[in-house]
Amino acid sequence: MTGLQIRPVHGIGDVTAGDDLVQLIAAAAPWLADGDVLVVTSKIVSKAEGNLVEVPADGPERDAARAAALVAETARVVARRGPTTIVQTHHGFVMAAAGIDASNVDKTHLVLLPADPDASARRLRAGFRARGLDVAVIVSDTMGRAWRNGLTDVALGAAGIPPFRDHRGETDPYGNELQITQMAVIDELSAAGELVKGKVDNVPVAVVRGYLKAGPGAPADGPGAAPLLRDAESDMFSLGTSEARAAGLRDAAQLPDALQSDRPVDPEAVRRALDTVAAHLSRTTTVTPAEASATNAAALHLQTRDTTPAGLIRLGADAHRLRAALAAESVASIALPHDDGIRLELSGATA
Repeated sequence: MTGLQIRPVHGIGDVTAGDDLVQLIAAAAPWLADGDVLVVTSKIVSKAEGNLVEVPADGPERDAARAAALVAETARVVARRGPTTIVQTHHGFVMAAAGIDASNVDKTHLVLLPADPDASARRLRAGFRARGLDVAVIVSDTMGRAWRNGLTDVALGAAGIPPFRDHRGETDPYGNELQITQMAVIDELSAAGELVKGKVDNVPVAVVRGYLKAGPGAPADGPGAAPLLRDAESDMFSLGTSEARAAGLRDAAQLPDALQSDRPVDPEAVRRALDTVAAHLSRTTTVTPAEASATNAAALHLQTRDTTPAGLIRLGADAHRLRAALAAESVASIALPHDDGIRLELSGATA
């Protein structure tokens, strides 16, 4: 690969339901060549496929209709903050407002994401091949990124181009074998295409030339963009704020009544747990280090100055509150009865 060219496709015009996107793009870009990668904004794909929702032009009815559309497109709410709702769509994408868009469309409609972006990309590619052009197609949309401000385009669907450039097993210039480096090239090409597109300029298609080789041996449709989606088991950040909090509370309600290991306890972790609950324990509850037992070296002793039934109930609640705080610091505990209170024996929790 000697270099890349990124060219906008001007003159496509407004797209409506039923339009032949292949015809529109080919007419606007007669210079297309084998090996080009078309980066097509998902909005015109959705409009051509009729994937829109009719809504009132204004007023509270419009807001209600948009909210209903969001619910219909949502598989799972990930997080909410102010007016922003981050959801996982039925496709598996995690994005704001399920990708529902009100820009570049008349006020009586909202544009949804394509129902199957990979299938859309394959149909477009097949349409160009029927015209004698062997091009790859990426269906892109704009997303935010966790931990970073600003937006960028990413691939929702693809055909005729591998989603990754896999460097695993290669050796860098210093002789180190690369272990995990997989570049999401269809995301990178989507972002590159956005540099010459844009909502305001009404340029919904870009062409990247020079990434794929033209001629015999062109890639098949391939797996599309679906492999870019992490499954739940490998996604370390799949839970939104409210989900993570609910999961933590459920874990706190199910603390095991047994020590999980004989790993040593970090004194600083115990201190942090005590600091967490200090302002929330009953005024009659005291917590002090306990003497080591024959089976365990780390323990805490909880006592109460209120030995009424109500006071003893509060002591039990305080013990569980402290156990939850310890668990959050990776310190396992077990509550044992003691002559004048409750003994918490501690161990380092297993990973």
